[in-house]
Amino acid sequence: MTKLQFKGSWNELKGKLKQQYGNLTDDDLTFSEGKEDELLGRLQQKLGKNKDEVRRMIENL
Repeated sequence: MTKLQFKGSWNELKGKLKQQYGNLTDDDLTFSEGKEDELLGRLQQKLGKNKDEVRRMIENL
């Protein structure tokens, strides 16, 4: 998934992530351009997954 695709469908992905992982908050899912690594790190911490697992999880939503 490219950054443009990621950004374009981010609102939809946020909703799916919050449904699947109830412990995620809007603050956890705040994404601004250039903050992709920070977001992935935050998701890694919250979900107990490594960066590749988080990327695959998001791509499969």
